[in-house]
Amino acid sequence: MKKLIASLALAVAVFAPAAWAQDTAASAPAAAAAVATAASEAAPAAAAASAPADAASAAAAPAPVPNKGDTAWMMVSTLLVIMMTVPGLALFYGGLVRSKNMLSVLMQVMVAFSLIVVLWVIYGYSFAFTEGNKFIGGTDRILMKGIWDNVAGSFANGATFSKGVVIPEIVFAAFQATFAGITACLIVGAFAERIKFSAVLLFLALWFTFSYLPIAHMVWFWMGPDAYTAAGVVDEMNSKAGMIWQWGALDFAGGTVVHINAAMAGLVGAFMVGKRIGYGKEAFTPHSLTLTMVGASLLWVGWFGFNAGSALEANGFAALAFINTFVATAAAVLAWCVGEALLKGKASMLGAASGAVAGLVAITPAAGNVGIGGALIIGAVAGFACLWGVNGLKKLLGADDSLDVFGVHGVGGIVGALLTGVFNSPSLGGPSAVGDWVTAAMIAPDAYSIGAQVWTQLKAVLVTIVWSGVVSLIAYKIVDLVIGLRVSEDAEREGLDISSHGETAYHK
Repeated sequence: MKKLIASLALAVAVFAPAAWAQDTAASAPAAAAAVATAASEAAPAAAAASAPADAASAAAAPAPVPNKGDTAWMMVSTLLVIMMTVPGLALFYGGLVRSKNMLSVLMQVMVAFSLIVVLWVIYGYSFAFTEGNKFIGGTDRILMKGIWDNVAGSFANGATFSKGVVIPEIVFAAFQATFAGITACLIVGAFAERIKFSAVLLFLALWFTFSYLPIAHMVWFWMGPDAYTAAGVVDEMNSKAGMIWQWGALDFAGGTVVHINAAMAGLVGAFMVGKRIGYGKEAFTPHSLTLTMVGASLLWVGWFGFNAGSALEANGFAALAFINTFVATAAAVLAWCVGEALLKGKASMLGAASGAVAGLVAITPAAGNVGIGGALIIGAVAGFACLWGVNGLKKLLGADDSLDVFGVHGVGGIVGALLTGVFNSPSLGGPSAVGDWVTAAMIAPDAYSIGAQVWTQLKAVLVTIVWSGVVSLIAYKIVDLVIGLRVSEDAEREGLDISSHGETAYHK
């Protein structure tokens, strides 16, 4: 643990002085990056400070003021995502492991979430959501400097997806912190029951820095709608956005950034850490499906903040994301239960809970980008696809992915990302995407190309898979060399609750 603390301290010591030393006066900090690509007004995308506007126009128009309703909705959405993670994800994962490892999973989720929130405030938000290059942001918000505008004597504002509509940037930063936190926590399910606690934290610090932040910047960072003041500045503004945003990929709330990103890290971890003792010979049955069901239910409720909050406003697109999150999840539960009944003769509580998560994952990139009919189909397809992911695909891969992180989040995320390109089409009931940010005009139905959009979605998926996979492999190797990845055989047999934390979840 001493080595872990020293490593983290060294990382902060390297990042902070270098960041403060840079001259940031020439670049405008991000006002608020959204939660999807800007190819759709509903699609969350990074929103940065607006490009310099014409002086006369700026003088004539009053500065926009945050709407209290939008601000309140974003604060509630932030709380809902925290609930998704602690206790939602913690209980969902905890119920799936053996009782001797229950507390260790709760610890990993809670402490990992806290670690990422701290790193987010120190440097994460800045590197994800300020102007830098097409792969990574800059240092304008290191330690959240500039959130309070000394010149204006007020908090800085962040853009939404409507021209002239803003929310406090500090609220957006908090909302995005919860996304980074839950993404890291998703990974721990892949190597549950045999990894060192210190190894989890050091790996997540490295992975967050070199995988989550670049992917978030590439997918979600752009200059905001108010930067597009005239046709002559469009190319310049587009060139400042993240690479995947420039491609026009749609990701409303994190199909690539959150789910595929985490799933690849989990899959690599399952291979690197190795299989649990007795895997394939002993039954590793969940110790409490009751807790798993409670956790899945909390995830479902909290996911409304995750998806609908990604609209950044309390508007029609938030409502669309809300209803789509509702119906896609229900469809996935039914699909998984039907598939399970056909394969095994019975539908299970574990299957229903897993189906709910599969539907939530798949609708994430599509939530505000597809119509209700599209959401139903995406949920149903995800239910069947993820059932195959945790059964057929898992056997093909041969990895001990303890809690099926890749089978659900990887497969579900890929299904959702690709089908977003299909059902965003207005001919299939989708809202289409913004084709001109100067006028905020949507792509006309006869001009929308499903094939072209699906190809763009596929490129975003492939970049995320490769980037996260390579970074994860290197990060796991570094951790293994520094402190080791796996607990001893005796500690694993005893259970991580006692061997790693000196406590137990249950007293006999």
